[in-house]
Amino acid sequence: LARDAMPTDLPAPHIVQPFWFGEPACKATDWYLRGLPPLRATDKLQEPQRHSDAWRRWNRIHRMPPGPDRARQRSRSFPGMMQAAAAQWGDSAMQQVAA
Repeated sequence: LARDAMPTDLPAPHIVQPFWFGEPACKATDWYLRGLPPLRATDKLQEPQRHSDAWRRWNRIHRMPPGPDRARQRSRSFPGMMQAAAAQWGDSAMQQVAA
């Protein structure tokens, strides 16, 4: 349903993972970038072996039980990703303003 409501001229999504930015978690995040460069990994962690205990912890977001806070918890952003976005895209925005 969400795809049907999106503009038809969107570029391909830029997909990042929290563990690329030092966060021990797996949760693909798609961003549609217009006028911004792709986000570069800043502190990439080694992803745990699939189905290990560490992998299950990293995938806790996907394993959350139903409940009143589930949607809010699943939609949270990760500080490492947001710090990288602010640093990298803020620099990009400042360069565009200067140009």
